Amino acid sequence: MEWYDSIRIALESILRNKLRSSLTLIGMIIGVASIIGIMTAIDAIQAYMEDSLSILGSTVFQAQKYPAMQMGRHDRAKFRNRKDLLIEHADAIRDRAKYVSNVGAEDWKFGKSFRYENEATDPVFMFAGGTPEFFVNNGYFISEGRTLTKTDVIYAKNVIVLGQDIVEALFPFTYPLGKIVKVDGRKFEVIGILEEQGSRMGQSRDNLAAIPLTTYQKMYGKKGSINITISAKSPEVLEDAIEEVITILRTVRKVPPGKENDFEIFNSASLIDTFNDMSKNLRIGTILISFISLGVAGVGIMNIMMVSVTERTKEIGIRKALGARRRNILLQFLVEAIILSLLGGIIGVIVGVGIGNLIASLMNLDMGIPWMWVTMGLVFCSFIGIVFGIWPAAKASKLDPIESLRYE
Repeated sequence: MEWYDSIRIALESILRNKLRSSLTLIGMIIGVASIIGIMTAIDAIQAYMEDSLSILGSTVFQAQKYPAMQMGRHDRAKFRNRKDLLIEHADAIRDRAKYVSNVGAEDWKFGKSFRYENEATDPVFMFAGGTPEFFVNNGYFISEGRTLTKTDVIYAKNVIVLGQDIVEALFPFTYPLGKIVKVDGRKFEVIGILEEQGSRMGQSRDNLAAIPLTTYQKMYGKKGSINITISAKSPEVLEDAIEEVITILRTVRKVPPGKENDFEIFNSASLIDTFNDMSKNLRIGTILISFISLGVAGVGIMNIMMVSVTERTKEIGIRKALGARRRNILLQFLVEAIILSLLGGIIGVIVGVGIGNLIASLMNLDMGIPWMWVTMGLVFCSFIGIVFGIWPAAKASKLDPIESLRYE
């Protein structure tokens, strides 16, 4: 019996028992769909995160009191008890480090409202206090006007640079440069407008305004920790710059030898690695759960194939009487098990890709197909069909033709 005949007979048998076959496929569909769906969503999120986290560039890194990605409640309490990072620490890095080119200090408030004459925004904008290096280290560039200067910081001037979202909200028909806006009752002269950035990680990069850090601290006080942004002189000396900054901060903050750092250092690569480590555990958990589901589905396939062998005992006897060999019968039932398993796998792939891309679209992420996982899923489905189909197929091939012909 040729492969073609085995496939044709297998398909006829599956179509002849549509309900039974459909119920058998449910476990396989769920197992494959869960793998493909979650992997599709994770791959979309990972690509998006890598693109978004690349904002810092290949030479920029940050020092701050808290980790970039927060941990559990216990860890938050530990980080909260650390000493604050201060402007003096940024000055020490600027004065002592040999491998860095720009050192900036910044602090943030969230949920601020801006006012111009009778117009006011909703309280949804970010408000930053920074040094001149704030902009280049964070990937912001001026489209009109000027950036903050050292003079602005030294004399705590009431000047402000606006992002495009605030400009569109307050100045739809007016040129903003030179105008006076209010934040928390304080007046600021608009000296610059940032280039439009778009959104990253679901957050607009244009919904912010920045003022001199000294002015910011006059408004809100000097209590609290700042963030320090540092740019290495080149990608080649990035690791040297990080080690140098760690040494300087440990020295000025008087961290005892052998004790862990009381601050965090991170850059784009470390953030991506952290996210990948988090997603790795999710991937492993998904695979383990899905394999259990596929194993259960395999038992279902074996059970249905045993029923099929019993129902077609007389048919097997007739074929053997007409000259069919054991390997022909074995091949026929093994192919049927593989096709049944693959059919569930294909439906599972379609469902999983659809669900994964639906999740990606709801999160405004790029959609795609994880071809590696699709291939692995279908290969594993074939393996399931072989493993759980071999026993029923072997049993069918060993049936005695005479006894089979007598079976009712």
